[in-house]
Amino acid sequence: MVTGIKERPIPVNAGKGMEELEGLRTQVAAALGRSPDPEWTVKRLAGHASARTYYRVRGPDFSVIAMVAPRDPRSEEATKGESEAEEPFVQVQRYLRGIGVRVPAIHRWDPGARIMVLEDLGDRTFEIALADSDREALYARAVDLLAALRARADRAPDLACVAFRRQFDFDLLRWEMEHFREWIVGDRFDAREAECFAREADALCRALDALPKGFTHRDYQSRNLMVLPDGELAVIDFQDALQGTHAYDLVALLRDSYVELPMELVERLVLRYVEALREAGGPALDPETFLGEFHLQTVQRKLKDAGRFVFIDRVKNNPSFLPYVKPSLGYVRAALSRLPALDPLREVLARHVPELA
Repeated sequence: MVTGIKERPIPVNAGKGMEELEGLRTQVAAALGRSPDPEWTVKRLAGHASARTYYRVRGPDFSVIAMVAPRDPRSEEATKGESEAEEPFVQVQRYLRGIGVRVPAIHRWDPGARIMVLEDLGDRTFEIALADSDREALYARAVDLLAALRARADRAPDLACVAFRRQFDFDLLRWEMEHFREWIVGDRFDAREAECFAREADALCRALDALPKGFTHRDYQSRNLMVLPDGELAVIDFQDALQGTHAYDLVALLRDSYVELPMELVERLVLRYVEALREAGGPALDPETFLGEFHLQTVQRKLKDAGRFVFIDRVKNNPSFLPYVKPSLGYVRAALSRLPALDPLREVLARHVPELA
């Protein structure tokens, strides 16, 4: 679900627009056990880079979110496996709710129409809440929630849920690195540089693939956490969940392209995760080793993000993410400075990516 953004009225001058409105109202009416009412307002919500389209539907005594899903439910980014018989969002929502994580309720799902009616969690994203909150305290809560989620999921794996049947393996990690090379570096590597990048990227991805894996949201960041009126944090946009390292979601949160944090705070919160995970019944991670894994995962994830933002601009004609390329590469540079074993990768990239020099 995407909230925390401005609503836009749907243009309804054309017949198709009117049909779209009526279709959404019909789905909401079925979800609520009522008759459709043309007085219900329907406002489209900006969906960032999502392939899903979101609407807020309001009546005199209710407000819900209607999500129109793409025909192919698989992630737009590389993934493995056939299409699921049951919508991934439905599977992961049911699983997370079952282990006590606050997620939006699903009021109705119509697979044929590809429309889902969801609980409206409001507009206060974690990103918005940071403006008038104690920043470190709010991040501490998000870190604690992530640690609890991971510990509970480790204790209660469920192969019936798609998140336990797909994973961030070498192939997927390596695809993300190649996505960066394609959209940021292009054809600027000479033959020797291309060979060096391939060798170093292979080694980095194999190192990450060898780490223990568990439930991973894949995009646990400030725009995918909602701060509810009672202060509880709710998790949204979890349909691409899979098995990944402990560090992956933590990198998404603490090296968020949309909110920059000082490194001393980041490393303090990484160590908080280690302690919170142990207290939640998870494994006892070695703090220094895990900090290194966090920086290693940062290099891989944020290179991918930088490439993805350029891809979204050039392929989807959406330049709104371009301002986040530089912060993403800044995170990579900071992480590489703490990983001397990756100096060959840093050196070859710095020749063609000024932000990494």
